[in-house]
Amino acid sequence: MKLSILILTLFLSQAVSARSYVIFSMAQDLPMGFDNEVVRKNYYINMGTGQGVKRDSVLDVFRIISVQNPYDNKKRVNYKVKIGELKVLHSSDEAAIATVNEYEKEKTPIFELDQFMIGDHVAINVD
Repeated sequence: MKLSILILTLFLSQAVSARSYVIFSMAQDLPMGFDNEVVRKNYYINMGTGQGVKRDSVLDVFRIISVQNPYDNKKRVNYKVKIGELKVLHSSDEAAIATVNEYEKEKTPIFELDQFMIGDHVAINVD
């Protein structure tokens, strides 16, 4: 009996793994070329009410930047940098729809693309 409980515990503990939450899709208004036109964007995230996300939750968005160090045997250095925030518009069990939340861009490094991209990592803001 004890052995079967031990085996079951070991099996279940290995089945639990850290899940990465990311932006998996996006949609935007069709730009019409008007002066001062604001093009709205929605970002779709694989994180929902099951992970504690609800309407008006603020999510931090991170990008993994990988840079090669030429002075240390060309070793790669990975940085996880916060690039902005999203505000949740709608949330279901395992997914959410969010839009850009105002964030101070001068606090982030310069990127080739300063907009959110599919594959950027997302976490719940706990501030």
